[in-house]
Amino acid sequence: MSSPTPEDPTLKCTVEPASIAREVADAIATGAQITPFSMRGMALDLDAAYRSAAELRALRGRVVGRKIGFTNRGIWARYGVSSPMWGDVLADTCTELGEQGEAVALSGLAEPRIEPEIALVLAKAPRADMDLVELADCVGWVAPAFEIVQSIYPGWRFDITDCVVAGALHGRLLLGPRVSAQSLNLALLPEIAVTLCKNGEKVEEGVGANALDGPIHALAHLVALLEADPLNPPLAPGEIISTGTLTDAWPIAPGETWSARYRGSLELEISIRFA
Repeated sequence: MSSPTPEDPTLKCTVEPASIAREVADAIATGAQITPFSMRGMALDLDAAYRSAAELRALRGRVVGRKIGFTNRGIWARYGVSSPMWGDVLADTCTELGEQGEAVALSGLAEPRIEPEIALVLAKAPRADMDLVELADCVGWVAPAFEIVQSIYPGWRFDITDCVVAGALHGRLLLGPRVSAQSLNLALLPEIAVTLCKNGEKVEEGVGANALDGPIHALAHLVALLEADPLNPPLAPGEIISTGTLTDAWPIAPGETWSARYRGSLELEISIRFA
């Protein structure tokens, strides 16, 4: 899957972050799909994209955390990207699977896909000058999770800047049981194995190291990005951090049941049925 190219790269449109954010917010709210901004001849770089992301935050609900996307380097070529990015997780897009008594509806999501992840819940605010051990000490809870990602751009064709302005493609975050970080050796998170299944059949296997060498490494990357970002807030205690998919992102449809079995320092299985 290659990145789109502008129809005429010699014609550059003025980048208006507020206007981009409004168009994205409308698309997300209605489940509509739009032409990638990178295909409109816009001079949209990552700085401008994160300015648009800041505008988008003001148009949406209460933020409860962040998601880091494209931490799995193994899928970069498939999606035409070469670096991770991040977006907000909202109160109305985050669900505890233990509280979910019925199937999760996919209505309103554009071309949804599922990703098995390891989520971190912060007990303390991390800083960019911390090493991995100190960053791990900021984690209060760890949870297996599914992130449902979506593409407001048809066919999952986009540039990395398109992903950033679209909330990092975040659709839903479905959290499994929370496990106290004090009961785990967080240094072993990269060694966790996961088996992703669809309707009981194995689809793919992955490991914690696929998330940018490990969930704490992914957290370090996010903290560094936010340190250099004057418009978007730093991480705060209580935030939920979705650290990135351990496999590829797989298309999902109503009527399917998906499960992820985690092995290693996190011995849990989570499952979800879609309507």
